[in-house]
Amino acid sequence: MPDVLVIGAGHNGLVCACYLARAGHRVRMLERRAVVGGAAVTEEFHPGFRNSTASYTVSLLNPRVIADLRLREHGLRVVERPVQNFVPLEHGRGLAIGPTAEDTRRAVAEFSTRDAERLPAYWRMLDTVVAVLKDLLLRTPPNAGGGLAELPKLFAASRTWLKLDAESQRDVYELFTRSAGEILDAWLETDALKALYGFDAVVGNYASPYTPGSGYVLLHHAFGEVNGKPGLWGHAIGGMGAITQAMAREAVRLGVEIVREAEVARVLVENGRATGVALADGGVHAARAVVANVNPKLLYTRLVAAADLPPEFVARIRRWRMGSGSFRMNVALRELPRFACRPEPGPHLGAGIVIAPSPGYLDAAYLDARREGWSREPIVELLIPSLVDDTLAPPGHHVASLFCQQFAPELPGGRSWQDPAERERAAAAIVDTVTRWAPNFRDAVIAHSALSPWDLEERLGLTAGDIFHGALGLDQLWAARPMLGYADYRTPLRGLYLCGSGAHPGGGVTGVPGHNAAREILRDLKRSRGA
Repeated sequence: MPDVLVIGAGHNGLVCACYLARAGHRVRMLERRAVVGGAAVTEEFHPGFRNSTASYTVSLLNPRVIADLRLREHGLRVVERPVQNFVPLEHGRGLAIGPTAEDTRRAVAEFSTRDAERLPAYWRMLDTVVAVLKDLLLRTPPNAGGGLAELPKLFAASRTWLKLDAESQRDVYELFTRSAGEILDAWLETDALKALYGFDAVVGNYASPYTPGSGYVLLHHAFGEVNGKPGLWGHAIGGMGAITQAMAREAVRLGVEIVREAEVARVLVENGRATGVALADGGVHAARAVVANVNPKLLYTRLVAAADLPPEFVARIRRWRMGSGSFRMNVALRELPRFACRPEPGPHLGAGIVIAPSPGYLDAAYLDARREGWSREPIVELLIPSLVDDTLAPPGHHVASLFCQQFAPELPGGRSWQDPAERERAAAAIVDTVTRWAPNFRDAVIAHSALSPWDLEERLGLTAGDIFHGALGLDQLWAARPMLGYADYRTPLRGLYLCGSGAHPGGGVTGVPGHNAAREILRDLKRSRGA
């Protein structure tokens, strides 16, 4: 019998399993799909064309996780984008930012000398607040109602806060509570620049950039790095699956048993303790501890019987806010897109190309989705990873990743994402949107795959299509993720733990929830062994 069962072999489950196995525990992972990696996988979507299926770009993966799991030794290689972001505009103009701060200032100065002068101060403000987040990332949040045992965690967090001067404290509070749109409007005047920065506030966030609290989502995407360079984004050679395959190789090296095509139907409970799991095929696995790398709502409303949980807890978890408004496409291309403002190939094609020319466009996309179910002019980030990775497409051809917002988790008027025609209509609107800016795009498309919110749930287990396992709002962050009193990766059941993105610090391919959960699980296993 293993010491620990891990439900779900996504990246956080793999990270958690590695740390537990490294400490000498027997670990068995149970994965519903035939492929390991959860939402961070690389798959063929058309003969000869491969790409990242859901997660699609690298920055937030924590350096400690990369080092501890020896991911580079297992073949992981990440290359930086030659230009970080590009937004095409009308009248032959476009704004490209990065890769260096000076490159960005020089590009912005063509639109606004005032913004170019203010950018360093804006970046310093963000860097100060990001430093606060980074200080809290690898710490277990305090548990409300936990008594004296939680005081050290509260003291550590307060020390981080007290290190800041009054102005920086105000910045932190503002970014956590106000809208990204208001913050960007106060700092900057160039619509294209505000749209590029505002895009980070709506990635995985079914909201307007003018929704209060969206400032934090912007911030959440700012604490990453690539190859030790803060604030950059990059591409994993071989796609996002290269990350999880490297993790899986380390897990196997450490003795972790990975069982594929093993769908967990329920968590087994005896006398208030999780004792194992039952599979959909009738199989039963027992262990001293069970770790769930799934959405909290999925865990507590489908895998655990309501009778085994406190009624008040069940009532609250049913109100867990989900639905990131995301739609994901991969496209096989016979030629590169030629943008009207920059028709010739250049570094801008290696950027994250954001189809959203202004904050008003971002806002309108959300309002349209609220009315119609999905935006007729959606927000699209287009990347062409085959420019730096020739393993993804045949010679002379390319693949493009299209990450799209805003698409309601549930459609109005009796419509459903389960209707393939609805998905294809949305996919056509996305292709039309890109074609308005790159006129050859539609004709360049050979084939595509499309994942609506329902497809993201059915295929990848992302409940309600939520890429973050739950909204990143002040009510669902830090000590309140997933709920006050259960922020330490433990659950109302002894021996059952949460290690996925529904726990602190939230979504993205970070590995941090898995890292932190393993630390708490190891403490409990040590105590129980010594008891």
